[in-house]
Amino acid sequence: MAGKFELYQDKSGDYRFRLKAGNGEVIATGQGYASKSSALNGIESVRRNAADAEVVEAEG
Repeated sequence: MAGKFELYQDKSGDYRFRLKAGNGEVIATGQGYASKSSALNGIESVRRNAADAEVVEAEG
């Protein structure tokens, strides 16, 4: 089963999204957005850019 993006409104009224794997585990979360359309744009940005994203090690 493929993963899915869940779009929701948090307690403060911001729109957020989370990406869930096929097993239901949350594998990514988005920042808070003032509007639903901005959150949807955030999802589209992840879809467009994630496949080509470079993996780098960060110091902690």
